[in-house]
Amino acid sequence: MSIERTAVLDALKSISDPTGSDIVSAGVVRALNIGEGGAVRFVMEIPPSQAQEYTAIKDAAEAALQALDGVGAVSIVMTGHSEKPAPPDLKPQRAAEPSGPQSIPGVDRILAIASGKGGVGKSTVSANLACALAQQGRRVGLLDADVYGPSQPRMLGVSGRPASPDGKIILPMRNHGVTMMSIGLMTNEDQAVVWRGPMLMGALQQMMTQVQWGALDVLLVDLPPGTGDVQMTLAQKAKVDGAIIVSTPQDVALLDARKGIDMFQQLHVPIIGMIENMSTHICSQCGHEEHVFGHGGVAAEAAKLDVPLLAEVPLDLQIRLSSDGGAPITVSQPDGAQAQAFQGIAKTLIDGGHA
Repeated sequence: MSIERTAVLDALKSISDPTGSDIVSAGVVRALNIGEGGAVRFVMEIPPSQAQEYTAIKDAAEAALQALDGVGAVSIVMTGHSEKPAPPDLKPQRAAEPSGPQSIPGVDRILAIASGKGGVGKSTVSANLACALAQQGRRVGLLDADVYGPSQPRMLGVSGRPASPDGKIILPMRNHGVTMMSIGLMTNEDQAVVWRGPMLMGALQQMMTQVQWGALDVLLVDLPPGTGDVQMTLAQKAKVDGAIIVSTPQDVALLDARKGIDMFQQLHVPIIGMIENMSTHICSQCGHEEHVFGHGGVAAEAAKLDVPLLAEVPLDLQIRLSSDGGAPITVSQPDGAQAQAFQGIAKTLIDGGHA
């Protein structure tokens, strides 16, 4: 039995702080996360001078949660600030000093998930692939570097703002076995990110180096479409072990995909393989199969480049509904036919030593 987030919040609202307000409304509870097995963890941000009073409140909150059906382990961390801090500022304070590609501490491999144009399902592939790798026993991180269109918080069912106990190191969010960080967690869902190139580059560097990723077998980076500043910054500042190109089979998408491939070749990032997304559609009513965007174009391009075609992922309503609902198809229907394509990609990457 899993515990609902609303039930956890309702239990915490029964606990009052020294002012008489409940600890949820008072903003004491931060970075609430519910993990596997009903494990609940969050941060209590408190005035340092009231640490002793909040110790009893922490104990009461832990007791209230453990009394709920479906709750497993409870982890509460208290942090003290003289005032409630603003979310970490990802805008660079000064121009980044040039340096060669650097490894991220604790991260064994970095894989870029890229596309030449938008709308080909790159973020959906990234979320499902991350969950599939986690299900196969890998320690997985997902960095949502699609700064202008960050969609991973919605797809992975993550909300709230990451905590930063010391104002420098950012604690990432975690769900479905995936450690995740996104610029979308730092802004409102309907707020546009209006940044120029230097600000984008600084934000990406900080999300790579100031996030406490922990020990990861692989960090997937969901890149924005195209061949711009974010892609160049990633390849120049981090040791990227390979790139996976996502495209639909139609000619227009492949034209842009070739440009993305050429960019990675110029940046000396190897192409691990290509994925044909929205490859075919099977009518749920009559079973008729139709290639809405054409078929075989990505396979032909992969053969020309002498790289593997990792999968042909179908155009399927359930894949879209699952992503919009915060539980990718590999989580919501792990044994279904739609999830098998992503499970196959994950196995191929693991067997090839890429993840």
